[in-house]
Amino acid sequence: MKRETLFLKAALFFIGIPVLALCIFALPVMVKWGLESNSEWSWVLYGIVILMYGSAVPFYFALFQAFKLLQYIDGNKAFSELSVMALKK
Repeated sequence: MKRETLFLKAALFFIGIPVLALCIFALPVMVKWGLESNSEWSWVLYGIVILMYGSAVPFYFALFQAFKLLQYIDGNKAFSELSVMALKK
């Protein structure tokens, strides 16, 4: 079972990397472009950026909970109260 959970942990890692790169590199460039454009639609861009950053927080929380659940499975605690709590969150 360790091999399968290791694969799933790696998959979680590779799912999180593009979103992290987007939050670190692409979104600040969008904000900078919005500041420089002085467009009447730049406020829409700010709203989109705020929503994207706001949605990244629950996304990473869910990835963390999935990682914790995989650790519980590795420790033969798949049906314990801890794993149920991780699934509820």
